[in-house]
Parts: sequence; C-alpha cells; structure tokens
Amino acid sequence: MRRLPALLRTLVGQKAIMAVTGVLLIVFVIGHLVGNLKVFQGPEHFNAYAEGLRTLGAPFFGHGQFLWLARIVLLAALLLHVWSAVRVTLASRSARPTGYRSLTLVYTTWGARTMRVGGVLLLAYLVLHLLDLTFGSANPAFVAGDAYGNLVASFQRVPVSLGYIAAMAVLGLHLYHGLWSGLQTLGLHPAPTDRLRRGFAAGFAGLIFAGYASIPLAVLAGVVH
Repeated sequence: MRRLPALLRTLVGQKAIMAVTGVLLIVFVIGHLVGNLKVFQGPEHFNAYAEGLRTLGAPFFGHGQFLWLARIVLLAALLLHVWSAVRVTLASRSARPTGYRSLTLVYTTWGARTMRVGGVLLLAYLVLHLLDLTFGSANPAFVAGDAYGNLVASFQRVPVSLGYIAAMAVLGLHLYHGLWSGLQTLGLHPAPTDRLRRGFAAGFAGLIFAGYASIPLAVLAGVVH
C-alpha cells in the first residue's frame, strides 16, 4: 500500500492516472451521447431514458442515489485527470526550462496547442450545462421531470446552442489529441501505424462532435420541437 502514494508522485504514475481517468471519461462521453440521441425518438422515449437514469440500482439504491454516486465518481475522475495533466505539464516544463524558440507544425496539432485552454473551457462549460439542464437555475423554462422539454427550451435559445456546439468542437479537439497521443504512448507511431492512429483519432473525435452537435442543430431547425 505504501508503494501507491510513492508511485503517484512519479511522472509515470501521474501519466497512468491521466490515461485511466481519460478512458473513464471517454466511456462517459460515448454513453451520454447514446442517451442524448434518444431525443430524436420523441419526448416519451427521452423522458423515459432520463427517468431510467434516476432509478438505476433499484432496489438497492433509492431514487436518484446511484445517479449521484456516478456523478461523484465522474467528478473525481475529472479532477484527477486535470490534476495529473497539470503535474505532467509542470514536469515537462521543468525538464525544458528554456522552452523552444519555434514549434514546427508537423509535430503539433490544434488539439495539442489548445489542450490546456480547452480543458479549462470544458470545465467552465460543464458548470453552465449542469446549471442549465440538471439544476435548472440557468434555464427560465425549466420544469422538473421534463427532460425533453427542458432540452428543447434550452437549445431554442441561439446563444446556448452556439455555445454548446463550440464546446463540443473543443471536446472534439481534446479527444483527438488525447487519443492520438495515447496511442502514440502505446507505441503506435511508426509508419504506417502513425496514419492509422491519426485517422482513428480524427474519425472518433469527428463522430462525437457530429453526434452532439446534431441535437441543438435539430432543435434550431425545428426537427426536434
């Protein structure tokens, strides 16, 4: 047991935390998207999905208890992910105190250059998103128990929809670089695996962005109403 705290203080341990929490968060992103896409099936199906989340774990857990437990676990994973990312970044800077005079574009991506700022923006948006659709304090039309109506009312506000789409674009860049660098760490960087790694990361990130962005676009277009 004493080895675990010591491991967490090492760069290897911190990278491991960042990787494990990153995988957990990616699983959540996929599952959340699959659930959200039920909005295209209509209010009955979407509200049933939302209520189903609150009854998970019954009868061992009361109404909404398992959902709050999952939220706490995800929040802990998110905080650990941010903490480990900061620690790895600081370690990288201390190992390279003078920095590079120039950065060749061949070896970097928009995802890499916006990784830290993007993470902060996603955290800020997550807070606003929870206030809007979970707690309702940022949604004037919020009605408890009507997840479908709350979502539609929220995305009918153009600034909210545009902000959501922008946040999903940042998420896509974050996912692209995270997968790209993660697969590189696993040794998938020599040609031709490098091209496959980049293609997989870009395709996955693009699908996630398209899936999430389709919801506010559908509301604005009147397809979902």
